[in-house]
Amino acid sequence: MAERKKQLHAARTGVRIAVVGADSLLGRELRDQLNDWSPSPALELISATVDDAAVLDIEVSEEEPLALVPLNAQSLEGAKVAILAGTPASSRRALKYNPASGPVLIDLTGALEDHPQARLRAPLVQGQAVHAPGIQVVANAASSALAALYITLAEHTIIRRSLAHIFEPASERGKQGLNELQQQTVAVLAFKKLKKEVFDAQLAFNVLARVGEEALESTDSVEARIGRHLASLLAAVPAIPMPSLRLVQAPVFHGFSISVWIEFARDPGTTRLERILGDGGFDIRTDDPPSNAGIAGQSELSVGAIAQDPNQPNAYWMWLVADNVKWTVDNALAVVKEFL
Repeated sequence: MAERKKQLHAARTGVRIAVVGADSLLGRELRDQLNDWSPSPALELISATVDDAAVLDIEVSEEEPLALVPLNAQSLEGAKVAILAGTPASSRRALKYNPASGPVLIDLTGALEDHPQARLRAPLVQGQAVHAPGIQVVANAASSALAALYITLAEHTIIRRSLAHIFEPASERGKQGLNELQQQTVAVLAFKKLKKEVFDAQLAFNVLARVGEEALESTDSVEARIGRHLASLLAAVPAIPMPSLRLVQAPVFHGFSISVWIEFARDPGTTRLERILGDGGFDIRTDDPPSNAGIAGQSELSVGAIAQDPNQPNAYWMWLVADNVKWTVDNALAVVKEFL
């Protein structure tokens, strides 16, 4: 009922929401969900690549032409919030152009996390904080998914130590990453030269411990960001020790897959772990382990393949998967609702 009142109020006051990078993967999911709100807000769709006031960018999608306005102070003016879903560069430009009385900035790119006024946000893990001041930086999807797992377990168990191998999809590099993986897949099968502008390495039919030195973003920097965000989210629960993390670039298009190992103070048992996580809102798969393809388009975090470590009786392995785009946007829209 409270959410319904917020949306009705937004419509009556003519609230506008700016989406910078409306043609990105995150932008498309944002558009779909915001258009499903009843009633839906007025959307200002802004290009992440065009900042010339004389240019109108037209993105032709599979469904219908999408008209994008250029990124400048005028396109941000009048919006209640501006969701930054394009590139790190466009997020920095949005901060530069944002008028003094401009919208609250909600950054999905992580580009503004070092700003003095930045606040790391993951409402689906942290809970709501109405009208929290500052630039709202949405936490990395893998870090917030892991935080949700650890916090839920820590309410009923004592965690001694843990580690997580994070298998990152190509979609974390946006459309460029998806296109390069697709093109590499076709090129490998056709014995042609591979395009390597995004990953600077062969990702198709391959698993990379580290991408190439000239990659769009290094594995080390992404791994470090996940660690920073997870540490910040877990700071609210000091009893949870910071896990050891390793990022692996996987040859998949969408969805995080995370192999998690946790040692508890006492053996909780598989059945109890499934019950704790199920009661905590996780989608538990007791028969077939969840997969990144199977979780596509779903908001839930899915856990399966929970098994006791035969060499450590108090330790358990589990498999956590999430739709990285959907999970990020769901957290972002929870932040949006705080300011409507």
